[in-house]
Amino acid sequence: MESEGALNNQRELTSICFKAFMLKNSTKSNLNLYDHFARVLTKVMDERPENVVDVIEDMSREVKRGLLMDKQSTLRDIPLAPAAQLLAEQQRLLFSRGGGDDGDQEVETPLPNVSEVGFFLEQAGVGLGREEMLRVFLALKQLVDSQPLARCRLWGKILGTEGNYLVAEGEYRDGEEEEGINEETAEDAEGEPRDDDEEAEVVEVIDTLPRSTFKPPPVVPKEDNRTGVNKFTYFVCREPGLPWMRLPTVTPTQITAARNIRKFFTGRLDTPIVSYPPFPGNEANYLRAQIARISAGTQVSPLGFYQFGEEEGEEEEEGGRDSFEENPDFEGIPVPEMAESLSTWVHHVQHILQQGRCVWVNLAEKPEDDFEEEADEEGKEEADEPEPEVGPPLLTPLSEDAEITTTPPWSSKMSSTLISQFAIAVLRSNLWPGAYAYASGKKFENIYFGWGLKFAGEVYTPTVPSMPQREYTSGPEITEALDSSLEEEQALKAALEEQKAAQDETAGLGGDEEEEDDD
Repeated sequence: MESEGALNNQRELTSICFKAFMLKNSTKSNLNLYDHFARVLTKVMDERPENVVDVIEDMSREVKRGLLMDKQSTLRDIPLAPAAQLLAEQQRLLFSRGGGDDGDQEVETPLPNVSEVGFFLEQAGVGLGREEMLRVFLALKQLVDSQPLARCRLWGKILGTEGNYLVAEGEYRDGEEEEGINEETAEDAEGEPRDDDEEAEVVEVIDTLPRSTFKPPPVVPKEDNRTGVNKFTYFVCREPGLPWMRLPTVTPTQITAARNIRKFFTGRLDTPIVSYPPFPGNEANYLRAQIARISAGTQVSPLGFYQFGEEEGEEEEEGGRDSFEENPDFEGIPVPEMAESLSTWVHHVQHILQQGRCVWVNLAEKPEDDFEEEADEEGKEEADEPEPEVGPPLLTPLSEDAEITTTPPWSSKMSSTLISQFAIAVLRSNLWPGAYAYASGKKFENIYFGWGLKFAGEVYTPTVPSMPQREYTSGPEITEALDSSLEEEQALKAALEEQKAAQDETAGLGGDEEEEDDD
């Protein structure tokens, strides 16, 4: 009897363990074998098909499919196209040929030969790669076809945290005005003082509050288009195939502020620049200011490639020459000599002064029509005239460039010392990392691939905030009087009543005397 009870207990334990095993859910379908068998047997008892043993597998499959169909939906989400696919669809338009391209071969075009530039840059060890350079080539063709440009070149590529900027430098044809000039003029007019009528209305308002005698320093006027830092127009796009965006003109205030801050670009032109000192503008203005600074410091050419015109006389020598022309007699400089000596390279872009302009302007001069202010200030001492700021002239050799913390401003080399007869001279800027130049015979080019930041030395120290202003000096003229007590108010009221009564009596006596005189 004991053996039979032990055997029954063992069988019961085994059945419990096996049932627990059958109740274990699957990691894929979240179903268990026990419930599945129960559903299959229920289906068999309900339908009672013939030859059950032959169709039991199909019935099991139908039971599983029935459970899954309830959980699945016939609606499917439209898969989102990846960013690479969207960009490829936009870049596909670059490779489409227009119907009027057959006759453009004989017409002069400002489109640069980017393939040749990419070939020389590849020898110099820099560049974007052949595939990307081809897409950039087609993107520049798209820009030239959409804008009336007389000159166009690939300026470079500025890197950003969220996106990059491809930069193209262009110059409009003579007589062709940019679309944004009128808009910029309207924006500048908003900051000008109001008319005399509006000022008269303001004067009529009685204001007893003290007025500040502080006069802000005069604003340095920006240089006109096609001159100075605004000599060229710059266009940017994030990727080849995307639309080109024209950058606004740069002001001296923006260049001065850009010298005091260091900010990475984000790749979005409308991003506000949060910095100290505050920058007057968004990322588009900051990008334009950095492009102007980089161009002024790194745009170089072989000595003798450019020359000053013979028609330019002493008038331009007083204010500094701002134009030049190509030298038709230039035969080129040997590559080994250009790789060894910086005196064979010159700057062909005007230097930016501390004022933020290429041509210094005297802010102390008064307009000729302002006679009233001159009459008011006749008794005052005239301020000393500021000394004109003069920078290095055009076509200055690179050997005269200043160093930063014992770092040489330039590094030069040959592209290959093994095959020197076919090598090119390569120049790299150490003050603006990412700026390169190459020269081979009569051909040269400048390019920039970098983050748009200048070399700041070993340690960068941000601008220290200004000291807080002192509190206004306390005095009796600004000290608030104490409130009078009730007794003082009553005494003052009684005194005023007595004074009024005395005035009334005096007025009454005077009236009686007049009546007697009339009688």
